[in-house]
Amino acid sequence: MYPLHKVLVALDGSELDSTILKFASFITRASDTHTIYFVNVIRHWNIPPEVEKEFPGIIENALCERKQQIETSVAREMGDTDINKICIVENGQPARKILEMNEKYDIDLVIVGRKNHLKGSGVLSQRLARRAVCSLLIVPENSHLRSDKILVPIDFSHYAQNALEQAITIATRVENEVEIICQNVYNVPVGYHYTGKSYEEFSQIMKKNAEEDFKKFIKPIDLQGLKITDCYSLDNDDDPVADIYEKAIEVKASLVIIGAKGRTASTALFIGSMAERLIQMNDTIPMVVVRPKGKAAGWLEVIKDI
Repeated sequence: MYPLHKVLVALDGSELDSTILKFASFITRASDTHTIYFVNVIRHWNIPPEVEKEFPGIIENALCERKQQIETSVAREMGDTDINKICIVENGQPARKILEMNEKYDIDLVIVGRKNHLKGSGVLSQRLARRAVCSLLIVPENSHLRSDKILVPIDFSHYAQNALEQAITIATRVENEVEIICQNVYNVPVGYHYTGKSYEEFSQIMKKNAEEDFKKFIKPIDLQGLKITDCYSLDNDDDPVADIYEKAIEVKASLVIIGAKGRTASTALFIGSMAERLIQMNDTIPMVVVRPKGKAAGWLEVIKDI
């Protein structure tokens, strides 16, 4: 898995910033981060030109004040580290600005909060997940910083391998013992009854096939001496995302890491329907969407749609 040398942390001056910064401190300690950009983008002010002319510097002074607030929060939550910390406060459209900085500074990971009850919306995290050209850590409101159980949904693809390798990297760099749980959601194909098998019998056949696929999947991966637990969930209602979220709740996962898909043949980036729906459904557990770098073709056209 590629290292997280440069991390961008999206802040907005709300109560959620404190939680986001705690996660930023944790994830950068568990990686090779050397630079963190703390970014606060304030939406455009609707200040009439006449008012701005009468009070010159009103916007610049407000940005300066917010930057001082962000710097104070960063110093309080991050403490003294050797990591280069850069605070940026700008005026504009948040998603667009963050995506532009994502490309400009060659960011490896974006960390963003998700609000449920606090002022603001969760649209930003969904937009960034679809269009960011790197990995994304989404921190829900009221999240608690733990690193004891990581759930990795797997479909035996190289996207799932990216997610598992990221989980292994984190697990090997924290002080406590971490349990990594690989979950595969399988189903019984339509037409199974033509085989003469019952639903239950064919579900067992599908599970055994998934178990064999897991052995092949994990064989080339360097597990760093960690114990990886595999589990299998039968999807009875054509809703694998619900099965993943229910498993995360059941095992009390401290983090979910899922691999994102790359891009379509057009310029629009996407993360895959399962990953996107899991972002929409999961409003309680911190989640990393792992996207390998180098999937950025057409990003300038993409941000025009935001």
